[in-house]
Amino acid sequence: MKCTTEYVWFNTTKKREYINITDRVAGVVRQSGVQEGIVLVSAMHITAGVYVNDAESGLIQDIDEWLENLAPFKSNYRHHRTGETNGDAHLKSLIVHHEVIVPITEGQLDLGPWQQVYYAEFDGQRRKRLIIKVMGE
Repeated sequence: MKCTTEYVWFNTTKKREYINITDRVAGVVRQSGVQEGIVLVSAMHITAGVYVNDAESGLIQDIDEWLENLAPFKSNYRHHRTGETNGDAHLKSLIVHHEVIVPITEGQLDLGPWQQVYYAEFDGQRRKRLIIKVMGE
């Protein structure tokens, strides 16, 4: 079995940001030489997530609004008693989840016709990291 690992760093410009990383993930898969297997894509921070969905801008805005409704920014989270102010970002990360696994078939990401891989940042404007791990034959 072959394994390849790449770390990707982000410095987002906004507090919440959704970054299409499909091409980056596909590039790591190509470089790995794996023809059949899986790729794990995982945010390495507890205030970020990774998901698969459509790249349509209206949907991305809908996702952002939906997450803000489910876990709104507010000052009275118990987590804020520690001196932090990102309780909502932790909750948004739980909703989105921190990782996805995508199949690799014939050396390419095996996504559906509209599926794209996204890095979701919920407490941005500082350096964050993502891991892409390719495994297979």
